Amino acid sequence: MHMGASHPAAAPRGAWAAVVIVAGGLFLAVMSTTLVSVALPSIGADLRAGPADLEWIVDAYVLVYSSLLVAGGVIGDRRGRKEIFLLGVSTFGLGSLVTGLAPSVGILLVGRVVQGLGPALIIPGSLTIIRAIFENPRQRAQAIGLWSMASGLALAVGPALGGLLVQGFGWRGVFLFNVPLTVALVLLAAQLLPRLAPAPARGPFDWPGAFLTTAGLALLAFAVIQSQVSGWDATPVLGLFAAGIVALSGFVAWERRLGDPLVDVCLFLRPAFTAANAAGFVVFFAFVGAIVYFSEYFQLVQGHSPVATGLDLSAIGVAFAIGAPISGRLVGRVGPLKPMLAGLVLGGIGSFGLLRLEPQTGIGAIWWNFALVGGGAGICLTPMTQVAVSAVGASRAGMASAIHNALRQVGQIFGVAVFGAFVFARLPQGGEPGSLLDSTQAYLFVAGLHHALWVSGVTLVATAMLVALLFSREATHGGGQSRVTERRRSGGPPPTRPSRAASTEERAQ
Repeated sequence: MHMGASHPAAAPRGAWAAVVIVAGGLFLAVMSTTLVSVALPSIGADLRAGPADLEWIVDAYVLVYSSLLVAGGVIGDRRGRKEIFLLGVSTFGLGSLVTGLAPSVGILLVGRVVQGLGPALIIPGSLTIIRAIFENPRQRAQAIGLWSMASGLALAVGPALGGLLVQGFGWRGVFLFNVPLTVALVLLAAQLLPRLAPAPARGPFDWPGAFLTTAGLALLAFAVIQSQVSGWDATPVLGLFAAGIVALSGFVAWERRLGDPLVDVCLFLRPAFTAANAAGFVVFFAFVGAIVYFSEYFQLVQGHSPVATGLDLSAIGVAFAIGAPISGRLVGRVGPLKPMLAGLVLGGIGSFGLLRLEPQTGIGAIWWNFALVGGGAGICLTPMTQVAVSAVGASRAGMASAIHNALRQVGQIFGVAVFGAFVFARLPQGGEPGSLLDSTQAYLFVAGLHHALWVSGVTLVATAMLVALLFSREATHGGGQSRVTERRRSGGPPPTRPSRAASTEERAQ
């Protein structure tokens, strides 16, 4: 009998306090998105920002965040996780200050870019700290569940808090509110986070790889965003897509030549790792797109105040916050596959249930659909994150977590853009920004939302089937390719085929 499985080693002293601190960084990063989604109509009215400007206010933050995640994660592995986490929180606070004081849309977007630099360092750094502190797989899954719960809390309180801030202080309050929180978090992190030794570098930092992955992700994200202005078949948009694909193809070819690459692309030959990252992309595609445009539905179609809108959306965040820690315990007991499938299917059911939405549908009729969408995302988040960060040793956890989070954020960008394409497809241009829609416009808005929900539901259910298929292949092949890669990097001999018990324990991680 494996004694470690029956009697998990105790977490080191201060480990759970460290989880609370790094979860605080995730809370700030996620809450920035939810606060802004409620403030968009007010920003549009005050700064005369049109639909494309409002999408950029959401997407500029996510574009920078997602495109720099991989480089940020590897820098954290090399330079020290605590130091990079502190730098990320401080940068996020500076961006919040610039954005809150912005006199125009242009300056506001500059502030959002600076804000986006922060999570590119915070998120992979926080997961790397958890991976390094918690060696026991069950405790690690519980820690990731608590870390994930921070996203749910941000989603639960973000819309209502954003509404209160907009109503009491104007839209600027949703950004300036972050400043004292970042100062407090920096002070606490400096005292309570352990100082973890950086991973030993086997060679110089892979600057060509960092450039290619950042450029590729940024070009693809920019192409999706620009498609809302120029159309999906416009020559500049197609050119951006082509350039992004070329950059990422060059990145893969370059990485395969290196002994110590920025990203171990061979990880994607492991079916479970690919499944976790595909699920991350799709969950955030469906989840964030829904939050952004349901905020606009309640304010622009039903005429609700920002505070009432926040309360209308709170079922999503509350269910997420409940589902994430429960999922962490389930992963420790039954492994990652069943919770991941359950989350994807629940999210799909919730999306399909919202197809009965009409312009005057009350929250009492649909709150439980919101709860299914939020609970499904929360249940799915812990297992897919656990699989991603456990695919490598602690010394490379920043790289693995950065890959996973980058794909989640790219999914978010695609979700906002694709949902926006459906929602605004037939609405007339030139209306007053942030103004209440008339009955005809409201009908067109809801019809577009129905199309987006169809795409969301079908994609979630299809991804559940893909995940089941990939995990069945993982069970058959045992993920040996990634172990060969790790052993080759460390200079050891090729591994022997693991026993059934060893394979079962690895998959539980």
